[in-house]
Amino acid sequence: MRRAPAPGLLVLPPPSPLLLLLGLLALDRGCTAQYSSDLCSWKGSGLTHESHKKDVEQVYLRCAEGSIDWMYPTGALIVNLRPSIVSSSSKHWTVCIKPFKDSAGANIYLEKTGELKLLVQDGDHSPARVHCFSFEQGGLFVEATPQQDISRKITGFQYELINKGTASDLHMVSAPCRPCSDTEVLLAVCTSDFVVRGTIQNVINEEEQQDSVIDVSVNRIYRQKTKIFKPAEESGRWRGQIKTLLQCGVKPGEGDFLFMGHMHFGEARLGCAPRIKDFQRMYKEAKDKGLNPCEIGPD
Repeated sequence: MRRAPAPGLLVLPPPSPLLLLLGLLALDRGCTAQYSSDLCSWKGSGLTHESHKKDVEQVYLRCAEGSIDWMYPTGALIVNLRPSIVSSSSKHWTVCIKPFKDSAGANIYLEKTGELKLLVQDGDHSPARVHCFSFEQGGLFVEATPQQDISRKITGFQYELINKGTASDLHMVSAPCRPCSDTEVLLAVCTSDFVVRGTIQNVINEEEQQDSVIDVSVNRIYRQKTKIFKPAEESGRWRGQIKTLLQCGVKPGEGDFLFMGHMHFGEARLGCAPRIKDFQRMYKEAKDKGLNPCEIGPD
């Protein structure tokens, strides 16, 4: 954990000019503001800085998802992320970032009250790693690392804001391998990006990506917001792929499941997947008591 110097300590040279500017940011001095043109994604270049300056730029984004592309990074960025819902409190949201595969030239930190916690180190190309944190834990501070040649360096990542109030979505972040409770399953039916009944045809483990790819043969589609599941050319049956963490240990098995989940960073990620007979039981029990949060078509 690094600590940024407090404002006003200008007599002695600080260990890092960038961190001194971070402290001064609270006084609104020495910073230039850069606003995204579409409020979702930002692209900028360190070449706009004068060679003798180490600017700290502020970036303001107001979308549920987007990206940062920082070419030729010099100085630092403070990335301010907020949901587009005006009345929404930041404490109800979780932030997830996923660095681009070839991101290089800067460290990405979580900053709170002048303290920096390293999230992604420059040169760390761990594939497909997603980092999540709450707004209470801090904000994003991206600091360029010293480079002899910045001409081929681009620091970039995608971000997503996840509403903590959506239990099925938060389940994927907080405990992705834990079986869903009855309440979580019933809520997931209402809120998931995709809900399909099907069987597991195959599971491909991607060791490098630390993911398992589940090949699903679909019997019925209740909902899909994007075209995840499509008719296969050879058989005409509807099929699609869903990803989950390798550590969850998913294996091919017989029987029908109700697969539910959300799109994250352009990929279908598994949320809840009860066996269909278990879902039918919990759905009937909730419906008989008038507690089911939404209706699902009959089988």
